[in-house]
Amino acid sequence: MRKVFIAVLAIQILLLTALPLSAQTIKFGTLAPEGSPWYNIIRDMAEVWKKATKGKTHFRIYPGGIAGDDPDMVRKMRIGQLHGAALTSIGLSQIAPEIEALQMPMTLASYEELDYVMDRISQRFNAVLEAKGFKVLHWGDAGWVHFFAQKPVVHIEDLKSMRLFVWSGDTAIVEAWKEGGYNPVPLPATEIYTGLQSGLINAFATTPLAALSFQWFGLAKNMTDLKWAPLIGATVISMKKWQKIPEDIRPILFKIALQSGVRMRRETRQLDREAVEVMKKYGLVVHSVPRNVMETWERNARATYLKIMEKRGLAETVQEVERLRNHYRTSRNKE
Repeated sequence: MRKVFIAVLAIQILLLTALPLSAQTIKFGTLAPEGSPWYNIIRDMAEVWKKATKGKTHFRIYPGGIAGDDPDMVRKMRIGQLHGAALTSIGLSQIAPEIEALQMPMTLASYEELDYVMDRISQRFNAVLEAKGFKVLHWGDAGWVHFFAQKPVVHIEDLKSMRLFVWSGDTAIVEAWKEGGYNPVPLPATEIYTGLQSGLINAFATTPLAALSFQWFGLAKNMTDLKWAPLIGATVISMKKWQKIPEDIRPILFKIALQSGVRMRRETRQLDREAVEVMKKYGLVVHSVPRNVMETWERNARATYLKIMEKRGLAETVQEVERLRNHYRTSRNKE
């Protein structure tokens, strides 16, 4: 009986240790609310992964900030509570600060410039993220960041009089805004709506599609027609979880993820433009910025953000982004 018991116990242990290889549940977090374009693409990618692996990979998606905002999700992936997430540059830069160089305000002026730079610098970021324990499944963006406020913002002084939302957890950004004469209020992104309701904040910076998807614009119906920066993002999975997936099917899953990334960029960019027109029908007012005022914004933004980049040792990465952008602009002018 003792030998039979030991044999049964050994079989049970083998079955338990083999389970992760035969069935992988991937706990995945995203700020995107259920039904939003970002959520739908992630959900569809998960379904294709499931079919490609004959049910051996299964996503458990936590949408709408259920798993917290970007810093929360990064922390949870590091300790294994989450396995993957759709992150903006805020979360990505917590892992690899170099990525923040892509968010220098008013450095890039079009999607063409963004794509040109990303095509040439993303592999460098991939390597840094992988060394830190995260596999990039695909890169993307969530549109162009604009200021939304409860009062019109056209001049810099207009924004300085507002209580401006900034992501909590980044003291350098908060201090930089303060040094520039602004009034930043650090909060998790999941508290923007309640912050607007309570009066804790009355301005925030985000993309039109995000303002519409989260219904934030309903409490701040003034948008500044100024492209602050593209909101960079990426879908990532922890290397620990990625390496538990059988090696022979990883290339298949990675290819599916890349295809989802192409779809995400195409649909998000189109919907971001359409979101402005939708919000206008519900009371959004878009305020244009004269060229000379735009130049003032650019000078002020560059002076403020360069201090942050230099403090973090990112001046070289910023220069690389600007070099690539300038090369693109020069090549276009020759055509």
